[in-house]
Amino acid sequence: MSSVHSILRLGVDVGGTNTDAVLLDLSEGSRRGQVLASAKHLTTADVTLGIQNAIESVLTQVQSKSNIQALCIGTTHFVNALVERDPRRLDRVAVIRLCGPFTHGTPPFVGFPHELRDLLEGPHFLLSGGLQIDGSEIASVVVAQVESACDEINRQGIHAVVVSSVFAPIDFEIQQEETVAAIVRKRIPGMDVVCSKDVAAIGLLERENASILNAALLRYAKKTVIGFEKAAQALKLKCSVFITSNDGTLLSCAQAARLPIRTFSSGPTNSMRGAAFLAALESGISKQSALVVDIGGTTTDIGMLLPSGFPRQAAAHHEFCGVLLNFSMPHVTSIGLGGGSIVREDPVTNKVAVGPHSVGHRITSESLVFGGSTLTATDVVVAAGRASNIGDESLVSGIGQSIIEGAQSAIKKMLQNYLDAMKTSSQDIPVYLVGGGSILAPDVLAGISRVHRFPHFDVANAVGAAIAQISGIIDSFEDTSTRTIVQVRADVEARAIARAIASGADPHRVAIVESEVIPIAYTSGRCRFYVKAAGDWSGVTSPSWLEVDDPLRVEASTGETASRPQMVASAAASAGVAPVMRTASDILEYEPRIKSREWLLSEVDLEWIADGCYVLGCGGGGSPLHTFLELRELVRSGETVRVIDFSSVTSNALVGWGGSMGSPEVSSERLLGNEYQEASAELWSLIGIAKPEALCGLEIGGANGMINMILGSTKYANIPCLDGDFMGRAYPTWHQTTANVYDVSGTGAKMLPSTMSSGDGNVMIMTKAKRDIDVDASLRAACVEMGTHVGLASRPLKADYVDNAMIKNTVSLSWRIGRAIALARKQSSLSRIGSILVDAVGGPNSARVLFMGKITDVGRRLYKGHTIGEVVITALTVDDDIDEDDPDRPMERFTGTLTIPFKNENLYAEHTADDAITTVRMVATVPDLISVLDAQNGSALGTPQYKYGLRVLVLGITAAPQWTGSERGIALGGPSAFGFTHIPYKPLGKYTQPRSVIEEY
Repeated sequence: MSSVHSILRLGVDVGGTNTDAVLLDLSEGSRRGQVLASAKHLTTADVTLGIQNAIESVLTQVQSKSNIQALCIGTTHFVNALVERDPRRLDRVAVIRLCGPFTHGTPPFVGFPHELRDLLEGPHFLLSGGLQIDGSEIASVVVAQVESACDEINRQGIHAVVVSSVFAPIDFEIQQEETVAAIVRKRIPGMDVVCSKDVAAIGLLERENASILNAALLRYAKKTVIGFEKAAQALKLKCSVFITSNDGTLLSCAQAARLPIRTFSSGPTNSMRGAAFLAALESGISKQSALVVDIGGTTTDIGMLLPSGFPRQAAAHHEFCGVLLNFSMPHVTSIGLGGGSIVREDPVTNKVAVGPHSVGHRITSESLVFGGSTLTATDVVVAAGRASNIGDESLVSGIGQSIIEGAQSAIKKMLQNYLDAMKTSSQDIPVYLVGGGSILAPDVLAGISRVHRFPHFDVANAVGAAIAQISGIIDSFEDTSTRTIVQVRADVEARAIARAIASGADPHRVAIVESEVIPIAYTSGRCRFYVKAAGDWSGVTSPSWLEVDDPLRVEASTGETASRPQMVASAAASAGVAPVMRTASDILEYEPRIKSREWLLSEVDLEWIADGCYVLGCGGGGSPLHTFLELRELVRSGETVRVIDFSSVTSNALVGWGGSMGSPEVSSERLLGNEYQEASAELWSLIGIAKPEALCGLEIGGANGMINMILGSTKYANIPCLDGDFMGRAYPTWHQTTANVYDVSGTGAKMLPSTMSSGDGNVMIMTKAKRDIDVDASLRAACVEMGTHVGLASRPLKADYVDNAMIKNTVSLSWRIGRAIALARKQSSLSRIGSILVDAVGGPNSARVLFMGKITDVGRRLYKGHTIGEVVITALTVDDDIDEDDPDRPMERFTGTLTIPFKNENLYAEHTADDAITTVRMVATVPDLISVLDAQNGSALGTPQYKYGLRVLVLGITAAPQWTGSERGIALGGPSAFGFTHIPYKPLGKYTQPRSVIEEY
């Protein structure tokens, strides 16, 4: 092949310390993958200048630029603008949300931290529109509403607008977001408009958050990409310029200017893609799953590479700058280990620790091997004789052998633990080492089949940028009622391939790299499909932005964004800021506000109660996050939420109860409207009362644990909530309540009449049932027809009945659990979170840590609307354990495995001993509470969050006597209720009633 046909790519990647560049030969044949030139330059404050310097260094090493096909840049420009909260590079954003009667309690920006909300929040409008999960309209778009919103946006001098619609990602036919975007552009010429469906997937609030961050960056993004093209022209490059995205694919400059958020975390992705490419060049290495370990000067990034050569993506939701997002991001774990990590020896125990503190980029002046005075990980490696070409070996000759061995052992242990946590099974897999600090890693690691080091490992990130591909992604809900899932998947994959080709991928080199089918709870005939196709760029040149007549080009290229309009404070922001719990002392000194025996909930109280509710959910109940955000917004706007002890209600009072029913997939997108308020009002009218004297929670576990607080707030019914509930936990069905336990009729008489509201005009009343189990079955079937998420209110109960049936002080219990978790985090005592929580819920007689270990197997499937499966947890060995024991309070050690079957909630915990006869012992069953917590941060885990490698703690709490004190209670809530008739219920301990917060304070 002649040099005329050579295909060369320039790859550049910006890191925190260095900007790397390579010139890569991607021609077919033996030369493919040859690194023709490479360079490292310090990352400059002006990132573009550092990129230009690195490219110049590479170009001086080659004779001709004519065969360079493309310049591919991985940049931190846009991440930096948000991390630094730079008002010169960020715009205020207006939001038009199409939602009909839903989501009003959780408006745009509701989950943003204060300082970012103050910086970015513009006006927002909740307008007619939105879709149901089946693709039908909640309501149609009303043009006059949109035009009125546009006039206000224009009056406030806003430059960017987000249009977000409920279930927009499945809106292919009606196209509400596109319709509204066209109206905005016509009404306000030159306005930047972002449709949320172009940014992220299912999950309204998280998708809208991502769209807001994206919109805030748009004007700066235009300036930046034009700067890249100008830099390429100044260097006499006549090739196309691309920006790398966070999923390992390329964005044209036009795409990057529209979707700058897709560049977030492109650095780790480039490293993983580069490692996969370098591995493919080695003979004998086939496409396989592998862990990529990128060790730098301060930190180590660990990611999982799939056989497709692309990184495994993170969980659906993740945080950035304190904002919850759900767009595609690589699953990367970062740890404080790098070449500059400081090594310390404890003078008492002689234990050697490495990191997390580091000398960072000052390593060439501060580490011993370079003549400094600080002992670093690099010094240890040189002293051990594993890196003879670094610094002056004689300067580290005095390091003791015990320190060398101790530090190497600590590094090995740290890497092994985090590598294992990133694996998806116990099978050994290879590791690809990249990054300048990879000399720290040993050649043999437990659980790793082989440790690979490839040529050019130190610039793998720039290689990854150079070889990035073009992709097409489809994420949608599809009808599977008339065709098989296999047939529908094939159609969706064909659409993804077509989208990739339309974006510039070579039709002959496109392949499906991800294809997933996700069932929807309580819904038959529809599934969610996520498919990604990717292929090499076809080489067809896209037009330069400098050749496009863009109305904002001149403004964008002449400096920072224009001056910002004066911020108009939101109602939530103007209501005052809650006390910030910055230290353990703040938590210990905090006292809830009790007035006339009424507990007036604050933001802090609500946060702790939400954390506690998720623990008490025992893996089910759904996350309380959105309910918490709505309540926090109410409190911030001046509304009051009250909790009272049962002793405060009169003996003849009526107590209302109920909550939400339906699919978590729906409630994450079609956020709460007034469906529960409407169901309650309809029921109260039916039985002839204005309202009950108090409200009681259906279940304290999960989101329903807080929903009555919304109804009871001064914005709605203004009714106090009782400190208690009818489950003491979460259960999957409506008849599994203590209110029904005490109803010996067996016909659900204490649940009926029940009223169900869809929130958009449909109301159903059930007055009679043959059996109590028929109530849940009938209502759940109707729930599917009413949008798969409803508000459900059950017959108000007399106080004397509630006195027996209600499990008391469970709101106080959730508050204490949440407070204990917050305190453990601030005191850096998460290694003792188990004993801390046991104390918080009543002491060792009523609760205990059942097990600690890591998840080694998990299986789940959907059956009649419920997620069922089991999780297996294996005890950690002393060598596996990351946390060190406090000699004064040693941690309990466990052996063997613990198996927990679940049906939405965890059902029982069975221990298998690690002995000669593999003794099996039942340690806990329902109705006792079995909660699985993330041992790294103390957060509760829902059953959908169980995954291999997570370090977890299993907490058992004795159930209340309302469940355990009668045969009917055990029959409704015990093992036999879930088909485990062979398992008898044996109490975990002795129940202790939680202490009332009102009584204490």
